[in-house]
Amino acid sequence: MLAIARALMTNPKLILMDEPSQGLAPKLVKEVFETIVKMKDEGLTILLVEQNVYASLEISDYAYVLHEGKIAFGGSVEEVKESEEIKKAYLGL
Repeated sequence: MLAIARALMTNPKLILMDEPSQGLAPKLVKEVFETIVKMKDEGLTILLVEQNVYASLEISDYAYVLHEGKIAFGGSVEEVKESEEIKKAYLGL
């Protein structure tokens, strides 16, 4: 949370976040994602790199799926959720 606060002090238009939930307790993960939603609602553009797929898709407008460092798929959250190939290969569904 401190890193997020420090980044916001510069009043950015875009913020890049790399694994903001990594190593956090579930309660803190929820708080981090709530904070990200608030920033998004205030008009901040956020590039989020996160392995917590389900939480990320809940708050995102657009998603990329990376495989071996390359973009394997890109589309709206709905397209990601509806893609049978993505669900089987990456989401474990």
